[in-house]
Amino acid sequence: MDTSTAILQVATILIAARIMGEVAAYFRVPSVIGEIVAGVILGPSLLGFVEAEGLIWVLAEIGIILLLFQIGLETDIGELVSSGAKSVVVAIAGFVLPFVTCFALSFYWFELDSLVALLIAGTMTATSIGITMRTLNDLGRGQSKEGRIILGAAVLDDIMGVLLLAILFNFITSGSVDLAGTLKILLFMFVFFMIAPAMAKSISYIIHRWEMVSETPGMVPTTVVSLVLFLAWLSHAVGIPELLGGFATGLALSRRFFLPFGVALKADPKFSAHVNDQMKPIIQLFTPIFFAAVGLSLDLSSLDWSSLFFWVFSLSLAAVAILSKVCAALLIRENFARRVIIGMSMVPRGEVGLVFAEIGRHTGLFNTEIYTTVVIVIAYTTLFTPFWLRLFYRYFGHLIDDGPTRDQGSVKPAEPP
Repeated sequence: MDTSTAILQVATILIAARIMGEVAAYFRVPSVIGEIVAGVILGPSLLGFVEAEGLIWVLAEIGIILLLFQIGLETDIGELVSSGAKSVVVAIAGFVLPFVTCFALSFYWFELDSLVALLIAGTMTATSIGITMRTLNDLGRGQSKEGRIILGAAVLDDIMGVLLLAILFNFITSGSVDLAGTLKILLFMFVFFMIAPAMAKSISYIIHRWEMVSETPGMVPTTVVSLVLFLAWLSHAVGIPELLGGFATGLALSRRFFLPFGVALKADPKFSAHVNDQMKPIIQLFTPIFFAAVGLSLDLSSLDWSSLFFWVFSLSLAAVAILSKVCAALLIRENFARRVIIGMSMVPRGEVGLVFAEIGRHTGLFNTEIYTTVVIVIAYTTLFTPFWLRLFYRYFGHLIDDGPTRDQGSVKPAEPP
């Protein structure tokens, strides 16, 4: 792809995502749906004008990293920790139930090969944290009680998904499970989450002081984006998703973060709000590219819509994948309506599931029919979850007894004691 073509494609994605996002918002549908639909229209499913590769995918990755940075920045770490036990239950149950039930469906009912069934089951365990949290933020529920439980569960879900991916990939390629390699990844994850926030908080202190004496505008966005991308790279280097590096950075810069190794660094709520204000236009520029790229990754034109196997397998797999996530959330002690919301929010597989599906295609385990069936199930869960959430909040939101919810769209300075 030459430079001029890439520039035109980026421009087209931005304007199409904006138009479709506005259309979705007009019909009171989460704008993320419009942005995904823009990708479907521009991609191989319809026009075939843009492919999610090269520069487009790099920009999309930056978009999801920055989105998770913003989510971390707006998160109250104390409240996130307070929901930890429930998040752990939702994450583990929401990981085990889809894996077991989807494997059983694929292996015993549809009689697929055991390795194929294992990879399909792995594909259905993952939750797309970006799509879930963007939808909740659009609905003003990002920092609600259920939002904090979902966020914690989705982060743990991503970590378990990476471990499962490593185990399955080793098993597929070598025929054995590399326990030592898996434990090594787990150790690297632990070290990263201990060091990265402390590093980010320390560097943010330097950025704050530097900006106070700098005579050049744009200090905060330049240095903060660099910091976010560096920690995203570092997270990838230790074997975990880049987006969790962005999330860790956002947590470190949030107004209520404390450091176990650096409590002497005084938190500055005004600086956190300043960072949010400076970063928001950049985040709003890049995140639509990511959601459009999710749509670009779907090739609905390659599906054999007349295949009986496709319809039976995709619908039954989607039903099991959805119900297992919802049932997992029912295990915690919470208001019933909130449990349903949590379960529904853990349903979308999005880009995480596509990674698993692509490994299946790349290794030859998935033939065209299996691959496209798995992709369409990912599309079901990704596209319909925001609709379910909006409708549920509209008609049953009054059953969630958490009192008034503060505005989630901005970071506000903490009130004086």
